[in-house]
Amino acid sequence: MIVSSTGVGSGIDIQNIVTQLAKAEAQPALNAISRKTSAANALLSGLGTLKSALSDFSKIVAKFKDGNLFKAFKTTSSDESVLKATAAAGAVAGSYAVEVVQLAKAQKSVSGEFANASALVGSGTLTFEGASGSTFNVATDSATTLEGLRDAINRASGNDFVAASIVNVDHVSTGPDDPDNGKTISKLVLTAKNAGTANGFTVSGSDDDGNNADASGISAFFSGSLQSLTAPLDAIIKVDGQTATRSSNNISDVLPGVTLDLQKSNVGETVTVQISLDEEAIKKTVQEFVDGYNKLTSTTKSLGKYGGATDSSGSGNGPLIGDSTLRLISNQIRQVATGKVSSASGDINSLALIGISINREGVMSLDSGKLSAVLKSDLQAVSDVFSSADGVATRMDDRLKLFLQSGGSLDTRQNSLKKQISTLSSQKIGIEERQASYQAMLLKQFTAMDVTVGTLNTTSSFLQNWINNS
Repeated sequence: MIVSSTGVGSGIDIQNIVTQLAKAEAQPALNAISRKTSAANALLSGLGTLKSALSDFSKIVAKFKDGNLFKAFKTTSSDESVLKATAAAGAVAGSYAVEVVQLAKAQKSVSGEFANASALVGSGTLTFEGASGSTFNVATDSATTLEGLRDAINRASGNDFVAASIVNVDHVSTGPDDPDNGKTISKLVLTAKNAGTANGFTVSGSDDDGNNADASGISAFFSGSLQSLTAPLDAIIKVDGQTATRSSNNISDVLPGVTLDLQKSNVGETVTVQISLDEEAIKKTVQEFVDGYNKLTSTTKSLGKYGGATDSSGSGNGPLIGDSTLRLISNQIRQVATGKVSSASGDINSLALIGISINREGVMSLDSGKLSAVLKSDLQAVSDVFSSADGVATRMDDRLKLFLQSGGSLDTRQNSLKKQISTLSSQKIGIEERQASYQAMLLKQFTAMDVTVGTLNTTSSFLQNWINNS
């Protein structure tokens, strides 16, 4: 049934009256739910912001916990065209004169000429033996091509020391009457996978033609028939006149914690390798700690601020104003940062003594000059302040993990708030449904009233006409 918004009998706006009455009935409860939902959402958002800020700071704190930051060294090479040097944990400050006598090289051998990659190589067995004693076999038959032999070598079980490839190059002329002059031919190239004499190889086997020495058929790939392009060589260097031989041009076990990357030999000349503490890297990371602490402090202040009538920003109170968990976290973070380190090995036992201070407003600052002086005079002291058993970073990491852990106070409160918001949403739906039912009931009653009024009006008009005409 379509109901007119204006009553036919009464002439009043039934639809509007009914809507307003139903709304007035439900609005106080809906307003209460809206206030509770807004407060819960604000609190949930505030806790999320706090948790995110704590997580960001924890990533910075983690850089100090294991103490490797204070083992950061940098290296310089006086001639990087001869060798490059990089330092890692375990390096020790010092200066070294390094002479590159010889570069390590991988063995490379090449076969004789074949018409193309599809040429047949003959049948038999090739046995590859590495200098370390590893061996593998490759069997061929009358249908095996040069390309097939390459693939068989590369796929062979136990092959971890040689790689096969094919090159297509010009035929080597034997004279002006050579019929193959100008032709492109194919050769098999065998290359050791690693440099050094310990990674060389030999090739032997059996040729099915019965003659293993005629350099034809499969015997063309025996070591005696292959042409040596590069002999396996070890790298040889001299460090302060002391000789070291290695199988690789990347040497990391001569100078502790330092990798030497050899570029070329330079016999008779030395390159100076200087290893020193990477003070700038340490100071940069310490500054990250200071900035991270200040960012976290700024966030906690904003979350807990009072923005009363004197708040010129107009942003009002922080979402966690008066929150006990926020106060607890703020106090503990500051206590850890300002407390003494009982595990320090000397008299330097606090951040303040290495140049990191916190003013009355809670802002942390770094005295770069003071930190540099302590790094130069007592590097271990700086490491102890941050990374020892009771160090600032060690304790801070423990606190942050406690705050951020699953099932912790923050996590529990967030889950509780989410349940509360879900419950409020369900309550709102229930009230809206009751409002709709109440509105429908009112509409039915007002419509009945309007019909009655219309009937009375009709009767009144009839009687009035009858009186007037009698």
